[in-house]
Amino acid sequence: MDLKMTVLSSLRPEDIRAAKRDMPKKRNRDLAQSLGISEAQLLAAHLGEGVTAIAPNPDGLMPAVSELGEVMALTRNESAVHERVGTYGEYRSGPHASMVLGKDIDLRIFAKHWVHGYAVEVETDQGVQRSLQVFDAAGDAVHKIFLRDTSEIDKWDAVRRRLEITDSPVSLEVSPRNPIEGAKVNPEKRDLLLQEWGRMTDTHQFMRLTAKLGINRLGAYRMVDGTPWVRRLDPLAVDGLLQATSAAEQDVILFVGNPGNIQIHWGGLHTVKPMGPWLNVLDERFNLHLRGDHIAEVYAVEKPTKRGAALSLEAFDKDGMLIAQVFGQRHPKTNDLSNWIDIIGDLPNPAQTEAAS
Repeated sequence: MDLKMTVLSSLRPEDIRAAKRDMPKKRNRDLAQSLGISEAQLLAAHLGEGVTAIAPNPDGLMPAVSELGEVMALTRNESAVHERVGTYGEYRSGPHASMVLGKDIDLRIFAKHWVHGYAVEVETDQGVQRSLQVFDAAGDAVHKIFLRDTSEIDKWDAVRRRLEITDSPVSLEVSPRNPIEGAKVNPEKRDLLLQEWGRMTDTHQFMRLTAKLGINRLGAYRMVDGTPWVRRLDPLAVDGLLQATSAAEQDVILFVGNPGNIQIHWGGLHTVKPMGPWLNVLDERFNLHLRGDHIAEVYAVEKPTKRGAALSLEAFDKDGMLIAQVFGQRHPKTNDLSNWIDIIGDLPNPAQTEAAS
């Protein structure tokens, strides 16, 4: 039997609520982990006590959120948290992936992972904190939306009631987490991979190519490391990238995601502040919190497109999970990427870092 389900069977909703009362300042994610349950199970135990179950399907949720005005969108994985302030603009539904398109909030949504949803109201020292939170089948967070002082707070109750569902259990059953897929390589397909790589005209073709060859993203990078397309970097290169990008005032396109959602930041990285193991960007409308000590592999990756080469830095953890991906943003008038190319070119590979130490 799954360990989480065993622990759940011994924790009544009232036990979970008591633990929350005993540790009111502890973040829900951390408290749930200490109790051996998921974050969604923690919220479910509080139904009727500031928590309302809502329909999680993005086709209903995203248009409703757009009525709330300016909010903070949060998407995370085990090693990175991406927070962006803005409004939810155009929503496009799709059979496989849906999108929120806007100047501030840009999402790629995979609706099959939007399984549990809650509207949450919490009393804090600053007043009531209101949020909409979505979780996957394992009860892990997929996407969260927090209201701000500048939000349309008067519309909150109507949105919450419209999304409310009444048959959600306080003792929530969840599925075991899917394991992270490690690198999948196929050395016999290396020549074909390089041949097809050079024929790409759009970055989105890359995932179709790897699927066709029976490999995955990390496996492909390992297979062609040292070619003009891929160069392995030292894990410290991520901190170097953030610092150099800030100093050069280079705009970027920064992706952080999980299986259910990818959140994208377009713009600068101005205030870079490492704190302990965390690499942080603390700007007015964008925050990034990234665990530098979780970074195991980093690659500079070039993919051909019709607009010219797309050059990215991509960071993975020890299990092969993609933590974050960063592209340089082309100059809107000149299409120039020379600053970005220089920044990536100056980042150290593992041998350079070892020699310097």
